Amino acid sequence: MSSTVPVSVSDARDQLASIIDRARNEHEPVFLSRRGRRVAAVIDVDDLERLIELAEDMADIRAAEESREEMRRTKSEPIPWEQVKTDLGLV
Repeated sequence: MSSTVPVSVSDARDQLASIIDRARNEHEPVFLSRRGRRVAAVIDVDDLERLIELAEDMADIRAAEESREEMRRTKSEPIPWEQVKTDLGLV
């Protein structure tokens, strides 16, 4: 996480181009503050896309773990993929 001092929103208005360049070059978020409190961040778009992908992967992993736990708890068997496609009318 970035340890730099946040840029005030009012200063950011005048420095937007350099703030964007800093976020892109350093691959660290540039935090913006209002009244001494962090309120937003500028982050490189590639870094943001990677974070979104990681969050989606983590959500999938958690959903799979929950499904496995439910199967253990209920002692149910997984439904074969071919059966799922048939039930959904995909074949």
